[in-house]
Amino acid sequence: MPEFDLDSFKKAWQEQPVQQKYDNKEILNMLNRKSRNYMKYIFWISVAEFSFFTIFGLFYILQNKESNTFLTSLQKLGVEKNQELETNLDSIYLIIKIVSLLVTGYFVIQFYQNYRKIKVEEDLKIFITRIINFKKTVNAFIVTNIVLFVLFTATFTVFVFYVLNDQNIQITASAKTGFIIGILISTLLCIFLIWIYYRLVYGIIMKRLDKNLKQLKEIESQVS
Repeated sequence: MPEFDLDSFKKAWQEQPVQQKYDNKEILNMLNRKSRNYMKYIFWISVAEFSFFTIFGLFYILQNKESNTFLTSLQKLGVEKNQELETNLDSIYLIIKIVSLLVTGYFVIQFYQNYRKIKVEEDLKIFITRIINFKKTVNAFIVTNIVLFVLFTATFTVFVFYVLNDQNIQITASAKTGFIIGILISTLLCIFLIWIYYRLVYGIIMKRLDKNLKQLKEIESQVS
C-alpha cells in the first residue's frame, strides 16, 4: 500500500480550479437590486421626516407653544410683551415652518424621482451615474438642513437684539457676551446632534450604497 503524502494531497487540492458561484451578470443584478432598495429606504425615511415635521408644525401652530416659550425668554431680558411683538414672532415661526416643509418636500420629490429613474436592467455606466447623483442629492439634503438651522438661529438672534433696541432696553456687556456665547454653544451642539442623526440614519445606508458602488465600478472596469 503506497504511503500517504499529506503535502502532495494539499498541493493537488489547492491546484484544483474553483468554479465561480455567480457570474458577473448575476452579481451585477444583485448589486443593482440592493442599490435600488437602499435608495428606496432613504426615500421612505425622508417621507417619514416630512410627515413628522408637518404634523409637529401643525400641532405647534395650533397650540402656539413655541412663541410663548420664546416670549418667556425675552421677558426675562426685560422685554415687554405686546401685540406687535407676538405678531412678528408668530410670522417668523410661520415662515420658518413653511421654508422647512418646502425644502424637505423638495428633497422628498428629488429622492423619489431619482429612485424611479433607477432600472435594474439599464446600462451599467448609466446606473453608476444615477447612484452618484443620488448620493449628491442626499449630501445636499443634509448640508441644506444644517445651513437652514444656522440661518434660523441667526434670525432669532437678530430679532432679539432688534426687540431690545426697539424697546430701548439696555443690557450689560457681560450679559450680552453671555447671551452670544450661549447661542454659539447651543448652535454648535445642535449642529453636532443633527450631524449625528444623519450619520446614523442615512450614514449606515449610504455606507452600504458606497460599497455597492465600488463593486459596480470594479465590474464596469472589467467589462470595458
